[in-house]
Amino acid sequence: MKFKAIQRIIGILLMIFSFSMLPPVLVGWLMDDVTHALQPFYHSFGIIFAIGLVLWLPVRREKRDLRLRDGFLIAVLFWSALSAAGTAPFLLSQALELSLGSAVFETVSGFTTTGATVIVGLDGLPASLVFYRLELHWLGGMGILVLAVALMPMLGVGGMQLYRAEAPGPVKDEKLTPRITETAKLLWYIYLILTFICTLIYKWAGMTWFDAICHAFSVLSTGGFSTHDSSMIYFNSPLIDYITIVFMFLAGVNFSLHFLVWRTKNIRIYFYDSEFRLYLAIVVIVALVCAAILYAYGTYNGVWESLRYALFHVISIMTSTGLLIADHSVWPSVIPIVLIFVSVIGGCAGSTSGGMKVIRFLLLMKQGGREINQLAHPKAQILIKVNHKPVPEVIIKSVWGFAAMYVATYVIFMLGLMAAGHDQVTAFSAVAACLNNMGVGLGEVASSFAVLDEFSKWWLSFAMIMGRLELFTVLVLLSPMFWR
Repeated sequence: MKFKAIQRIIGILLMIFSFSMLPPVLVGWLMDDVTHALQPFYHSFGIIFAIGLVLWLPVRREKRDLRLRDGFLIAVLFWSALSAAGTAPFLLSQALELSLGSAVFETVSGFTTTGATVIVGLDGLPASLVFYRLELHWLGGMGILVLAVALMPMLGVGGMQLYRAEAPGPVKDEKLTPRITETAKLLWYIYLILTFICTLIYKWAGMTWFDAICHAFSVLSTGGFSTHDSSMIYFNSPLIDYITIVFMFLAGVNFSLHFLVWRTKNIRIYFYDSEFRLYLAIVVIVALVCAAILYAYGTYNGVWESLRYALFHVISIMTSTGLLIADHSVWPSVIPIVLIFVSVIGGCAGSTSGGMKVIRFLLLMKQGGREINQLAHPKAQILIKVNHKPVPEVIIKSVWGFAAMYVATYVIFMLGLMAAGHDQVTAFSAVAACLNNMGVGLGEVASSFAVLDEFSKWWLSFAMIMGRLELFTVLVLLSPMFWR
């Protein structure tokens, strides 16, 4: 294990991250925040930069290449270190009175794009602090480590080890370009362009520039934080709802597909992809079912209104965005449970969404179908194909392993919350919200996670990091073989 090289990278990345404290200061100036509201960001910038500098200076000449094993350790250490550093403005702000556990929970929720919050009274907070929460989402959306991969030439190490350790989905080796650095840059260009377009359309639809930028950050990162306590309900605009639906759906699609469509100018490429077709089918079917239930129960007036509310919430929960236009916890009880189950599926691999990813769900279904067919034809050699290409058996095994580990991890986190005194509904939904990076709960946490005790906040913060790094990146560090 190349600990000095790892320390050098963490130090440099912390120094880079310290500059994320400056945009909130600019926003505070523009929005006329009082002086003391900006001081936490000045202090945080100095503290984080100094820590990074102290880590970097003793090992600044260490430039050995990393192995895959080093990449896993960096991924976990960096998300942990970044979450710890990101708590500084929350702890130093006079506008908040957060405990250490609450500050860590809020920061981890922001970076992992979970969107679960322990802060209430958003409408009365300084604009700089509100913007900072959404900035955390945006930086975490495509993965701060993928951004770091784009800067790897400056760091003096190869980036593939970090990309494979952090990139979501079961297939890690697909690249848009021969150079992983160029791949990371292309993904970020697409991310930037979609964010810019979303901001402009939100402004056109009636939002202020501040709300438009912040909600574009939230939607494209599939985060779920908002500038208002009432989330998207605040705007009460069907037009804004439909705009949000479109961009949440796009954020849940593999960004590699977005690039291929842009490069070839052929929108049909989306429909050539098996994962996208299943993603679209799940959204349409579940939304229609939920709309039918809402209409049958008379929850809303008319078919189209029922469909709008159902479609918004299905896409929001499935892509792990977590923005809301209604209190779905008071809907017919079957709908919130269905929404939690679709959050387990999540969006596409290579997107900013959470969950298991649609490609894994697709492979699990195909493997289940193969097992049934194998009973009728025991000696048949049946291949599992995605996009008309056979999937290696090692990938199938890894997907089954991931599914088994996901269930076991879910049960452990749920039992931990129940042991802390929370009821089954709260524990079940809170773990789903955090492990799937979805952010919306039921029971005690239907409106906010502020009611949780300190242990539960730390416990769920760990669940959010595990969900963001897709379990194995964290669990592999617990294996004795990893350290041999």
